[in-house]
Order: sequence, then structure tokens, then C-alpha cells
Amino acid sequence: MSVGQTTTGSFTIAHLRENCIGCGSCALIAPEHWTMSSTDGKATLVMSARKKRFFVKKIDSADYASNLEAARSCPVHIIQMQ
Repeated sequence: MSVGQTTTGSFTIAHLRENCIGCGSCALIAPEHWTMSSTDGKATLVMSARKKRFFVKKIDSADYASNLEAARSCPVHIIQMQ
């Protein structure tokens, strides 16, 4: 997203969980959408659905900025915003 560009409508977060290294940056930045699993230490996209290898979730524009920051903070780049 460029400077001055606005976000309206709905967006999709796609998370390739199997490649997560468990750094926790996404859960720290957007805790309303991300948690860390106590079972395997990986990030979990809250209220998501599995679609092939990805976990996906629709969000609205109010949640876009925090999730974009979470995606950008991921050191293994496994969070995509669409």
C-alpha cells in the first residue's frame, strides 16, 4: 500500500502455518487475530479456515493496518495480505 492510499472493503489474510518458526511477532502486533500455540509454539490465525496449505481469514478495513504490520514483521514471510 502506498502513502495516501486508503483501504476499504474486505481483505484476506493467508498464513502458511507449517513454515512458522514461532517468533511471535504477529501475536504481539495483532493479538486479536493471532495467538501462539502452547502445543507446537507456532502462530495460529484466530477464527481461520484451512484452504489447502494455508489458513485464511477475511478481515475488514479496520483490521488491515495491524495485520499488514504483522505480515511485514514475519521473518520468514509466511503471512500474505490479499
